[in-house]
Amino acid sequence: QVQLVESGGGLVQAGGSLTLSCAVSGTIFSFAAMGWYRQAPGKQRDLVARITRGGSTNYADSVKGRFTIFKGAAKNTVYLQMNSLQPEDTAVYYCNADFGSWASPWGQGTQVTVSS
Repeated sequence: QVQLVESGGGLVQAGGSLTLSCAVSGTIFSFAAMGWYRQAPGKQRDLVARITRGGSTNYADSVKGRFTIFKGAAKNTVYLQMNSLQPEDTAVYYCNADFGSWASPWGQGTQVTVSS
């Protein structure tokens, strides 16, 4: 059974940093791409950052220069390094893995709260 677990969220002051981690288990396949998304209360879930198996990345304009997505040493793991956090970054952060013909289920998400 494929499972996805996010972790690393928390409460941080504006200007602070957090690193989120995401791990997919239960499959022998390697992801084609993995992405971090976030959803603030009352808003839709939006893509924040994405990385392909080859290492290509793309970011939402709102986080460019502040967030970095990178692959972990373990199979099917990715991280999101978040610097210079602002209150508008407050949201539940989710990750998702694309395996080409199928995608992982969503995890439970991890809450990031940035205080001003």
